[in-house]
Amino acid sequence: MDFSLPEKTQELIARVEEFVEGELTPLEPDFLGQPFRRLLPALKEKRARVKELGLWAPGHPREFGGMGLGLVELGLISEALGGCPFGHFVFGCQAPDAGNAEILHRYASEELQHRYLRPLIDGEIRSCFSMTEVDLPGSNPVMLETTALVDGDHYVINGCKWFTTSADGAAFAIVMAVTHPEAEPHQRASMILVPTATPGFELVRNVSVMGDEGEDWPSHAEIRYIDCRVPVAHRIGPEGHGFVIAQERLGPGRIHHCMRWLGICKRAFELLCHRATTRTIAPGKVLGDREIVQAWIAESAAEIEASRLLTLHTAWKIEQQGWRQARQDISMIKFLVAGTLLRVLDRAVQAHGALGMTDDTVLSYFYRHERGARIYDGPDEVHKLSLARRILRRYRQRTGAASPSVQR
Repeated sequence: MDFSLPEKTQELIARVEEFVEGELTPLEPDFLGQPFRRLLPALKEKRARVKELGLWAPGHPREFGGMGLGLVELGLISEALGGCPFGHFVFGCQAPDAGNAEILHRYASEELQHRYLRPLIDGEIRSCFSMTEVDLPGSNPVMLETTALVDGDHYVINGCKWFTTSADGAAFAIVMAVTHPEAEPHQRASMILVPTATPGFELVRNVSVMGDEGEDWPSHAEIRYIDCRVPVAHRIGPEGHGFVIAQERLGPGRIHHCMRWLGICKRAFELLCHRATTRTIAPGKVLGDREIVQAWIAESAAEIEASRLLTLHTAWKIEQQGWRQARQDISMIKFLVAGTLLRVLDRAVQAHGALGMTDDTVLSYFYRHERGARIYDGPDEVHKLSLARRILRRYRQRTGAASPSVQR
């Protein structure tokens, strides 16, 4: 396999890394020390600068104002942005807007695209994705209680969602709701666009995550839908097609997440190594002289590289063969990279001692907010079970084949 990158791609990544290091990293103390909305004016200036440089919305189609990059290139950009908590936001490729834009581009009507997709990609509005429910397992997306029943030319939506990412200040939500209760489990739900100004859309609260309630884009909300009426024309894709669209969204979405996590790994690794080489622990001795710290560095380097190569290979496979053919690979990277992320972060925090627990470095923020990597988009355990079943199915299908000998 050819692992080389085109010169154009290398130059693009270098430009992104230079901008992040020079323009965004200096803003991190303000991001960590004050409410997000206070920082928004400065971030809007940075967003305007990104647009001037032609780096805006790297994964979105050119006809809608994006760069139109493929999944591998976008993954590399995501890695370059991941080391800064708001890197993706400044470049217009943040979750959940990136995934929602992809859904609207592929499945929404021309009218919905005109009203919502273009301003979303332009960064004029934000959106949220409303699927997870309070009392039902997010690991099983066919188990939903929120309903959207037809009344004339409208859907009437009732239910409660939570961890609706970025609902605070969003212009619209994409809601997963049951439209056909009697259908087969995977054909019961549809996706519906709901403007947040619609009567019956109630933002109950921003859910506190490990003590951080958040606001605006970096937040997760509990939403209540009470007789919320939206036109049937706001449905995205065919009726009963919500599960299929969600799966198509999550496949490439996991590439974005995993490469973002690897960007965080890279940042944490750099902080770990800097700490190891500069922290005096005794006269003439630094932290990196200790063998245990050397082991942390070696293990982190190997785990990051292995996770990175598998993720990029999965992105390439999705591009070449489609997400269905890459389902096994997608499951692998989900739990492999999430585990790598948390181990590298933990080592970096440990190396920083008490400092690592404070917001004087970015490590504490990453540690709090990325623990969910092993939970959201399907818990690691679900992905492991799914992967193991696919592997074992292949062996069970080998009927008539001789059993492998125990002794060689």
